[in-house]
Amino acid sequence: MNTELYVLPLVVRIERAAPPERTDALEAAAMAVLSLLDDPGEFAAEVHAWESTGKIRKVVRRARGAEWRRAVALPGRTIEHRTAEVRVHPPVPLDDWPRDLARLQVSGTELTDTAAPGPAGPPVLWANPALEMSAGKAMAQAGHAAQLAWWASDAGERAAWRERGLSASVRTAATPAEFGAMVAAGLPVVRDAGFTEIEPGSCTFVADAPWLAGRVARP
Repeated sequence: MNTELYVLPLVVRIERAAPPERTDALEAAAMAVLSLLDDPGEFAAEVHAWESTGKIRKVVRRARGAEWRRAVALPGRTIEHRTAEVRVHPPVPLDDWPRDLARLQVSGTELTDTAAPGPAGPPVLWANPALEMSAGKAMAQAGHAAQLAWWASDAGERAAWRERGLSASVRTAATPAEFGAMVAAGLPVVRDAGFTEIEPGSCTFVADAPWLAGRVARP
């Protein structure tokens, strides 16, 4: 196992005049991660090094104006999803970020939904309603949930998912009890490492789809 720590950089575009809807940003982050896992392309070596650590650490930073243009000029790919634009960059060593990414802010990703999200399609990445997370933190956690769902899917299920555009819905569970029931159902569960905002070991997201039930060991 690779022991060097790697992190996956995600950059969300947040212009002052037209910030994205929160749910759109979370879903775009999940789709950006899935895009890289499904087809790493020229970033295959970096993705392999990152996955071989056994950790899936992600950091979300925000950009606007010239900052966003500099981020787009760096290697990576941009996912456009309704009101949101998220750029995923190849994994980098934890202490060796490209300068134009390192200078971007992590804080300030407070986004809201101005309207209720539409119907959800599988997989649904359910957030824990008992936890409060900034949009940036929740984007990283949604990305984790999408990655665990991808790992738990077989080749045929991945192919069908690919035909649907590697889409993923993000919603918040109605109650802590409902979220707990999904945690206990053998679905992929994100347990946070506790680097920021919430306590280590907290269950932040569950990935739910008909083909995922019982795929992972129950806690």
